[in-house]
Amino acid sequence: MLLRKLRSASSTVMDKGRTYPFRFKDNTTTNNNLPKISLSLLVFLLLWFLLLYFCFFPSNSTTHKAHPSVPTVTPGKEAILNTDSTHRQSLTTTTVSEGTEIETETKSPLTVPLCDGSVRIYIYDLPSRFNLGLLKDCRHLNVYTDMCPHVANRGLGQPLPHMGPNWFATHQFIAEMIFHARVENHPCRTSDPDEATLFYVPFYGGLHVSSKFRESDLVERDRLTLDLVEHLSHLPTWQKHQGRDHFLALGRTAWDFMRNPNAPDFGANCLLNLPRVKNMSVLTVERHPWEGSNQHGIPYSSYFHPMSSHEMLTWQEELRRIERPHLFSFVGAPRKGLEKAAIRDEILRQCTESTRCNLLKCETGASKCHQPEEVMKVMRVSQFCMQAPGDSFTRRSTFDSVLAGCIPVFFSPHTAYSQYAWYLPAEPSEYSVYIAEEDGKRIEEVLTKIPIERVEKMRSRVIDMIPRITYVHPNATNIGFPDAVDVALAELSKHVQSKILDI
Repeated sequence: MLLRKLRSASSTVMDKGRTYPFRFKDNTTTNNNLPKISLSLLVFLLLWFLLLYFCFFPSNSTTHKAHPSVPTVTPGKEAILNTDSTHRQSLTTTTVSEGTEIETETKSPLTVPLCDGSVRIYIYDLPSRFNLGLLKDCRHLNVYTDMCPHVANRGLGQPLPHMGPNWFATHQFIAEMIFHARVENHPCRTSDPDEATLFYVPFYGGLHVSSKFRESDLVERDRLTLDLVEHLSHLPTWQKHQGRDHFLALGRTAWDFMRNPNAPDFGANCLLNLPRVKNMSVLTVERHPWEGSNQHGIPYSSYFHPMSSHEMLTWQEELRRIERPHLFSFVGAPRKGLEKAAIRDEILRQCTESTRCNLLKCETGASKCHQPEEVMKVMRVSQFCMQAPGDSFTRRSTFDSVLAGCIPVFFSPHTAYSQYAWYLPAEPSEYSVYIAEEDGKRIEEVLTKIPIERVEKMRSRVIDMIPRITYVHPNATNIGFPDAVDVALAELSKHVQSKILDI
């Protein structure tokens, strides 16, 4: 456009030069006009130069005026500018071009802005026997299944290209590996322990304990755990605050690390019962509701690990448009001998009898429940997803349903409400339905009575929650929204600083 304008302007001058100076043969007239033409050309060239200068050489005074808690925006990329202090994720897409100022009043959902000095994380370089060395025998990391396909891609598992880019068959108990990979590439990481506010101990405790579930020798079952604590306790960085600024991230439930000698033994070790570990903070996919004062719930890993804000927004927009013909659905299997799982039989009965329920019953063997595309297919077309307790209170399915934009329905407060305070809205009715035991026999009736306006509002809230319960791809940088790891680091930093100040 600029060149076309310049050519047009040049043509006008030349046309004048051809028409007027050479029409008259009077040399005096011609000579009198030449200074005017020269002056016009000089002014034009000066204006042209100034125009080019300001278009292509912007002043150094141009500033990026984004909110300090909003990640740096790469020119030409899309960024998600976030939300309010109540964790409400009203995502806005803003395309930023070079030389453009950004001004936004949006607030980060993190009350502690990342990488401004409040979060500086140091990762211990542990002997490999505590983490990556365990993967050498991946076939025996779990007494029930071969974990080799699941530990691939730093814990993301096998790619699912038919579902889209950055979808993986991620194992439900693998969060510790993904957390480790993500923090290694995190912008708040520091190599100087004197700068650190948090000390991360990358112990693959969940993978280790699951390899020892059938170990009858308790000394052998606890050996690696005790070795780790002994190793840490001699380090100067540990001794400074006796481990109060240290944390673990575990991919299994707290029950797997709290062996009770007076109760049936399900293969747990003693990790979380050790006094020195109780000084630490422990991130786990399920905390002990009554004894886990140093435990903090983090999301189970689901299947989507985006590399960009564009991928996240594309998925969210698809969920907002999709039709949901089924009132409710259940993905799960019956349980035996567990009182808290009795509701499952009732859900299965009601779902089987209802024409408005979409059931994916999990059978032993090659069940469709182990196929992410089948799980998501059921949840994406359902308005409500039943989240009944199983072997423990929590379920990976809760986070699958959020990822699918399906409103979770809980039957125990410990399935989510007492677990994930850092990640879920403080008011449960914003995003979920709770059905008490006395109403458990009339699920469809309870759900049908919820006004459609409220259903739509709840679904929108659920879809807004997706970024913060998602583990982004470990190679992603400056993705533009806080993911599950970012939320944990910010909240953990606040918690640790308050512990240290209380000493």
